[in-house]
Amino acid sequence: MRILLIRPRPHKETIGLQKVMVCEPLELEYVGAYVKSLGHQVAIIDMILEKKPLAYFIKKYNPKVVGITGYIAHVNIIKAYSEEIKKASKGCKVIVGGVHAEVIPEDFDSPFIDYVLKANGLKTFGEILTALEKGLPTKDIRGVWANRLDYVKETAFPYPHPDRTLTAVYRSKYYYMFHNPCALIKTSYGCPYSCKFCFCRQITDGKYFCRELQDILNELKGIPEEEVYIVDDDFLVDRTRLLEFCRQLEEQDIRKKFLIYGRADFVAANEDVIRAFAARGLRAVIVGLESGNEAELVKYNKKSSVRINEAAVSVLRKYGVECYGTFILGVDWGKEDFDSLYRWICKLGIKFINLQPFTPLPGTEPYDAYKDELLIPRRDYEKWDLAHLVVKPSKLSVRAYYLNILKLYYKVTMHPKNILDMIRQYGVWESLKLSMGASTITCQYMKKIIKGR
Repeated sequence: MRILLIRPRPHKETIGLQKVMVCEPLELEYVGAYVKSLGHQVAIIDMILEKKPLAYFIKKYNPKVVGITGYIAHVNIIKAYSEEIKKASKGCKVIVGGVHAEVIPEDFDSPFIDYVLKANGLKTFGEILTALEKGLPTKDIRGVWANRLDYVKETAFPYPHPDRTLTAVYRSKYYYMFHNPCALIKTSYGCPYSCKFCFCRQITDGKYFCRELQDILNELKGIPEEEVYIVDDDFLVDRTRLLEFCRQLEEQDIRKKFLIYGRADFVAANEDVIRAFAARGLRAVIVGLESGNEAELVKYNKKSSVRINEAAVSVLRKYGVECYGTFILGVDWGKEDFDSLYRWICKLGIKFINLQPFTPLPGTEPYDAYKDELLIPRRDYEKWDLAHLVVKPSKLSVRAYYLNILKLYYKVTMHPKNILDMIRQYGVWESLKLSMGASTITCQYMKKIIKGR
């Protein structure tokens, strides 16, 4: 059968990091590889980068099945795509999957969506295709949400490596800030920690498991890009595994530059691992610093501290590894809290920050506590992007809150020292491109400030 896999373009209301990063649709490349192994024809369309309308591709490929994936901010877009697909090809089946579909599948309830994947996405997708091809019923497939059957989520990943040839036409345009061009790889699933605000554990029902190290190394050897973003929810978990990973990179002469996610407590307590990894290509770590306030770290069940955060940044700086700091902005913050965070960021000496207003995502523990205080309705999915103010702030107006976010961003990123460091390290052209992308996000925030909502 002909299968078309689609990565949706964000809604115009979504405040998008895609202005400073567009990464490959790794989940669709996995699906594509698996579908091809079952004997089907498959193509991937990345609507973030395409200019032509969706209907053009439906008519061009005439697929029997279309698969779409996305996050919470894509729900309305995916529903609109599904309706457009059905209008262009009435007999085409639409399958929706992804992390949000697995946790809150009911959000994709639509007469234009045939199947929502509740569990074990690749396996379930394949079972649907086999049933459709053979004319068999699909009511007994356990991973389909509408079937309401019990299932057990997989704790292994026995599937082919992602087929990156399916995105060959787009690959030169995939990047993450200064990591350009950039490929993705995933080496583990879930997270062994239990931060209250985090969505990661919900996806795997609290389970955490890793791929075999040699399998990961084999995949790395087949990735053409030098820059590699390891998209594990937390790559820095097992020091023994990490040291062996670094040893194997050297032994097998694998030369890559790595961007990873990692916890501050691991970095602070394992300087030798960071030293070894930096020598084998570690270039940057996205660290969930979250807050410079001890009480807030306790509230988030972060199992960290301000002292540990500061030590982690110091270790990364010592070995020339960039720290991309992410921070959660409290809905009970006043101007003094933003000023306090600015002073702490200056003390840390980091120049790349991601500021996220506290967002109690549906499916996480905090959601029930805040669901009656929502500023943005659940149905306005495109604004649940971790950049919009979702809960009504208690000390500032909405306009003032957004203004303080924008001021904090600019005081850090436009600090003369940070600008000079960025140009010195990455060059004028790359720095200018990043600034142009950031200016688009600034315009989106300015509209929020002017409207006061």
